[in-house]
Amino acid sequence: MRFDELELSDDVLDALDAMRFGDCTPIQEQAIPIIFQGRDLIAVAQTGTGKTAAYLLPVIDMLADEPEPSAVSCIVMAPTRELAQQIDRQLEGFSYYLPISSVAIYGGTDGKEFARQQRGLKSGADVVIATPGRFIAHLQLGGIDLRKVKYFILDEADRMLDMGFFDDIMQIVKHLSPERQTLMFSATMPPKIQQLAKAILRDPAEIKIAVSRPTEKIAQSACICYERQKTPVLKHLFHTIGSQRVIVFASSKLKVKDLAKELRSARFKVGEMHSDLEQDRREEVMLDFRAGRLDILVATDILARGIDIDDIALVVNYDVPREAEDYVHRIGRTARAGAGGVAVTLVGENDQKWFGELEKFLGYEVAKRELPESVGETPTYEPSKRRTAGPGRGRGGKSSGRRYGSNSRNARSGNDRQQSKPRQPKAETANKDNKEKPSGKRRNNHGRGRRKPGGGEQKPQNNA
Repeated sequence: MRFDELELSDDVLDALDAMRFGDCTPIQEQAIPIIFQGRDLIAVAQTGTGKTAAYLLPVIDMLADEPEPSAVSCIVMAPTRELAQQIDRQLEGFSYYLPISSVAIYGGTDGKEFARQQRGLKSGADVVIATPGRFIAHLQLGGIDLRKVKYFILDEADRMLDMGFFDDIMQIVKHLSPERQTLMFSATMPPKIQQLAKAILRDPAEIKIAVSRPTEKIAQSACICYERQKTPVLKHLFHTIGSQRVIVFASSKLKVKDLAKELRSARFKVGEMHSDLEQDRREEVMLDFRAGRLDILVATDILARGIDIDDIALVVNYDVPREAEDYVHRIGRTARAGAGGVAVTLVGENDQKWFGELEKFLGYEVAKRELPESVGETPTYEPSKRRTAGPGRGRGGKSSGRRYGSNSRNARSGNDRQQSKPRQPKAETANKDNKEKPSGKRRNNHGRGRRKPGGGEQKPQNNA
């Protein structure tokens, strides 16, 4: 379905056209009509499916029709500062031709920025995008009226609960009108999410978009090795594939710190990203990486969702993620905006079972990379067997330089593909959350009105 077949106004469609949005993603196609109906909604969809546009487009369209002077009309809650900033940028593009005001509320700022956020809340910005902790801090100062909030949106609700924000969310809800429309978006549906939904949603509609497989533009492969061999294997990948525009995901903050330190000692330009960093330091690292002052980011899963960087050439899973969704989120950082990319997973002896489960989810065997003899003896890939640590201790240990557990034509072709350099992104597509605002001079809300489904001039489809 195309966006001009939905009940979106001319001004919203103009912004979408300038941003080269053509077809809806499944979450957008299903969620936008439900939101226009005024129903509460719980939607389960992974990052990268276009969920931000799914809730922002209908909400800002309705707010422009019925502006509420000097009152906050919509609150969007996000788990992290980075995601709040990203949503704010997207809102700026989507509402470029609409008289919509917004303010982003998050921590890690100075007193001047805190005062600016406070003024935006008290003056009644149409849309407030906030992290729970900093929003609570503003509420405790008093003087903020939330009784006229029409829309309350939780983005990445599962992450917010994992971060311990359940009580903060419930405290914010107490300040809202019971007549509000509540929209909850989550990548998973654990019991805590069900509990929260039952507490704050009224007879919600439900949408569940299945976890999608990685795009075919990602050349996936794996390196079977012992745990102690992972760092030498990683350096080998940097020398053979490339060490620029790389994200390495590790399973813990401690491992991220140690690995980043070791790579720096090897003279790689490396930054690290984990929850122990202060907000201003995290932002500085991201700016340096985007600007090319850092070639490699070593990160926990804090970077797996909600961060859009379109030119990542290589993603490495230093550890095998335990959930298929985490794997999809991680490697989905590459091959964005129509480009190709490479994703390599280092499978240690204790990771084999988990990687085998991941291959079952994918429905195919991931190509196994050949390793140089300098790496040393490596284990046989036997995901159904429990392995012991150390070279030569597992049954059937073989030297590297051979392909293990990968005889399929699919695996071999995947191994061949990754030798070529990924294409650079040319244009952004409608399926990505992070968009640039349309260029041109801002104009007032003229010529508004609804387009009938399927009516109006057909816009060219984006095939980027």
